[in-house]
Amino acid sequence: MKWSVLDQSPTSAGSSESAAIRHSLQLAQDCDRLGYERYWLSEHHNLVSVAGTAPEVLAAAVAATTHRIRVGSAGVMLPHYSALKVAEQFRVLDAIAPGRIDLGVGRAPGSDGLTARALNAHSNVDDFPRQVQELQLWAGGLPLPESHPYRGIAAHPVGETRPELWILGSSAYGAQLAAYLGLPYAFAYFFNDGAGVDDALSLYRSLFRPSAVLDRPQATICVWALAADTAAEAARLATAREHWRVGFEKGVRAPLISPDAAAAYAYTPAERATIERLRSDALVGTAPQVAERLRALAARLQIEEIVINTWTFDPEARRRSYTLLAGVFGLGGAPPP
Repeated sequence: MKWSVLDQSPTSAGSSESAAIRHSLQLAQDCDRLGYERYWLSEHHNLVSVAGTAPEVLAAAVAATTHRIRVGSAGVMLPHYSALKVAEQFRVLDAIAPGRIDLGVGRAPGSDGLTARALNAHSNVDDFPRQVQELQLWAGGLPLPESHPYRGIAAHPVGETRPELWILGSSAYGAQLAAYLGLPYAFAYFFNDGAGVDDALSLYRSLFRPSAVLDRPQATICVWALAADTAAEAARLATAREHWRVGFEKGVRAPLISPDAAAAYAYTPAERATIERLRSDALVGTAPQVAERLRALAARLQIEEIVINTWTFDPEARRRSYTLLAGVFGLGGAPPP
């Protein structure tokens, strides 16, 4: 099994958004030393709870301050941008960290509709397949088809290695596109508590067509998980995200509050029911407990890699969670459990 990281740079009440970015850099260096496979960065806009708006910029800082871990996006929301410009950005990243760059792309806005229009008033999600194919060639240092109007344009800098392109999604659409193009696929399991994962992976595997970059299906899932030294402490830490999720389902986008503030919050019966539902499926506990459930999930879905996303009010608790899990996973740079 390979174990990787998805970092969204979550913000905490009483702390600054710029501090969230610096905590991401610190966590990336930890995960590099601990032996995680990848460090992926998300793209969201106009959200006070998520400071990660520019994964290509943050990835450059992470790539320059780490040594062995793969670094990339999960992902660039491609309809906002020119495929050529994204290819150039990630060719530069590959020059910074040759052979260590992942380029995950999705078609979701990562924002509300008005913000999406502010980013690109002319974006069209129907162009996403064409954009991905252009990106696949430009980022890979390959020429576009003879009939393409941009045939003579290349993405620089060129080099001996290339970014590894991934398709991200939480529905059948991305799974089918990844299969058609012969690209690796990542399912956002944490986004909707795993709903649709079985169908998406089944479609991806059954429709997969081998390509020049991949001869067999390569799939992963991104899950939310949290480990602590005791199960009680993990449950206490998780209350910050539970409070956030209750607000999220009501349209509130706020920074994480402390576990103490979450414990004092007056939840309605409906909100309590939401929390109980979240807890019933939560990957929260001691590191051995969380690892056991993750391995069981990997076995059920027949995948060889899981990407872990963790939010905590205190960034030190997030660092501790990844350290504890790395020890139980037996990663090369991790201290023994």
